[in-house]
Amino acid sequence: MPWFVKIEKGIVDKATFDQYVPAHKAFVKDLIAKGYEAKSGYWGCFGGGMLMFKANSMDEAEKIVKEDPLIRNHCVDYKLYEWKVVVE
Repeated sequence: MPWFVKIEKGIVDKATFDQYVPAHKAFVKDLIAKGYEAKSGYWGCFGGGMLMFKANSMDEAEKIVKEDPLIRNHCVDYKLYEWKVVVE
């Protein structure tokens, strides 16, 4: 399965964002349990982050991302990319 990366930038205040973080973490843990090898984190300078996961196609990746609580609750703007791994 190819890797996909969601690069995001926060668009709400920290208090609003933080209320959806537990649901986002649960979402990522569910992806891991389902075999998508997901990883999520934020930039050291704050204000944005990244979700990396495997999926069968861009269509499947887009469906997955749309279920992320941070997306569903309009906390971030994002771009989704297929990541072509060159060296492992």
